Order: sequence, then structure tokens, then C-alpha cells
Amino acid sequence: MTAHTRTPRPAPVAAPEQRAARRRVPPRRGGRSAALRRNLAAYLFLAGAVVCFALFSWYPIVRGFLLSFQRVTFTGADEWVGWENFQRLFDDPLFATAWRNTGYFTLLALVFGFAAPLLTAVVLNELRHGRAFLRMAVYLPVMLPPIVTMLLWRWIYDPGPGLLNNALEVVRLPPQAWLESENLAMVSLVLVSTWANMGTTTLIYLAALSNIPGELYEAAQLDGASIRRRLWHVTLPQLRFILMITLLLQVLGTMQVFIEPFVLTGGGPDNATVTVLLLLYRYAFVYNDFGLASAMSTVLFLVLGVFAACYLRLTRTRG
Repeated sequence: MTAHTRTPRPAPVAAPEQRAARRRVPPRRGGRSAALRRNLAAYLFLAGAVVCFALFSWYPIVRGFLLSFQRVTFTGADEWVGWENFQRLFDDPLFATAWRNTGYFTLLALVFGFAAPLLTAVVLNELRHGRAFLRMAVYLPVMLPPIVTMLLWRWIYDPGPGLLNNALEVVRLPPQAWLESENLAMVSLVLVSTWANMGTTTLIYLAALSNIPGELYEAAQLDGASIRRRLWHVTLPQLRFILMITLLLQVLGTMQVFIEPFVLTGGGPDNATVTVLLLLYRYAFVYNDFGLASAMSTVLFLVLGVFAACYLRLTRTRG
């Protein structure tokens, strides 16, 4: 019987590129300490950002939460009172009024401020001429300082020489007390807020519309779909995620409305436009009750935290 001998296979020869890559890899020296020294500058810059956030964001949040359980006098040591500030807060009739007005403002802002940017973006997206100029015109109110915007609209709403009442007089309609009427004051504030803030949302929608494949519109057009049906069956489904994100962000923004009622109405008439932040401002800087104001801010923080959690969950699911 003849024994079969197995011929050994030659070792695989590395490609020239692999041999060059091996020669280029530097040997590890020092391990973690060397990596720490190499990244020391980055860690120092990161430490500066962390310190800034800690001093100007995290510390005020923690401090405000602690103040909500204390009686603040600024003349001596703060007194721990437990839930007394929250009890006084919930017993205040203006607390429910402020939340009701804020919810009403948020609802009106969703009706006007949510639809207007979308329709404006759809119209601008269909234009072929003057698109850049119109985009700039839509975004211009965002670049104005908020106080300038409020003073401009105060003149527009002026019951005497105001622009809006003069326009009503031209078409033979009676003038209105826009900011002095309990029925019209909140609607007037919502129109101001929508005009001042819709530019950013419009640009977001324009960017999202540019990412919709044109083949979808061509197929819908070949099937005889009208503009309304193309908007309903093509545009809105493709923008579903962006619409949900902007909806949550708008709720978070409108529930913190302050400058419009503070400058234009002062919370009137008859507390019809008192919002949560305006009432918080009164507690702190009019009544000098910082414990009550901190309790109000804690409640607002918890409510907004629910919407923020929904936003984070939605974006994480999408990612």
C-alpha cells in the first residue's frame, strides 16, 4: 500500500496594498494615557461647554425646582415650606384662567399657524418666477426684533389711525377694537404670532417638498388627479413625519407665549389674554413672590416635558 503524501499549500501572499497598510499603522504607545494626551485639547473645549451649560441651564433648573418648595425673602435665609407654594398656586383663580387662555392660544395657533406655512410653501414650490424674492419676503418677519414686530402690529390694530380699521373703512365695514375686545384680543395675538414666526416653518416645508420624488406627481397627473387630490394623496403623506415634528415643536413654542400679550394687551381685557408665562412674570416681578413663581415654572416644566418626551420618542423611532 502506497502512502499518499499531502503537498503543503503555500502561505497566502498579502497584496501590496495590504503590506503597505500594515507598514503605515503606527504601534500603540502608552494606551489610554496617550489617547488622553492626544485628545486633551478637545476635552478642554468640551469642559468649557459643559461648565456653561451647568451654570446657565442646569443650575437654574435645579435652583428653580428647590425654590418652589421655599419661601424666598432675599433678606435672610430661605424658609422651607414644602407644598405650600403649590397649594397657593392651585388655589389662585388666575392659575386656571392662564392655562385656559394658553390652551386657547395654542389651539388657535394650530388652526392658523399650522396651515398657513404649509399652504405658503406649496404655493412657493409651484412658482417658476420670483421664488427667491418671495422666500425672502416670507422669512423677513423672522429677522425683525420681536419688540419691533409688536410695536408695528400695535399701530396696525390701533382703533384710531390703525391700518386695519382704515382698510375696513374702505370696504365700508365697521371698525373693531382688536386688542380691547375679549372676543377678538386672543385671535389678534395669534395672527401676530403667526405672521412673525411662520417664515422658519415655511422654509422647512419647502426643503421637505424638494425631496419628494417628481415621479409621484407625474403618475398622479397621468391618472387625472387634480391639484387638491395631489396635495392630499401625495404631498401630505410624504410630509407626514415633518408635519408631526413641526406640530410638536409648535405646541412647545405656543405654550410659552409671552411677548405678544405682555406688549400688546398686558393680559387684558379682563384677564382674557393672561398666559402661563405672563402670570409667572407677575408672580416674580410684580408680586415679588419667587416661591410661587418657581412653583408655576415647575408645573410648566412638567407639562412641556411630556411633549418633549413625545418629540424625542418620535424622532428616535424615525431614526
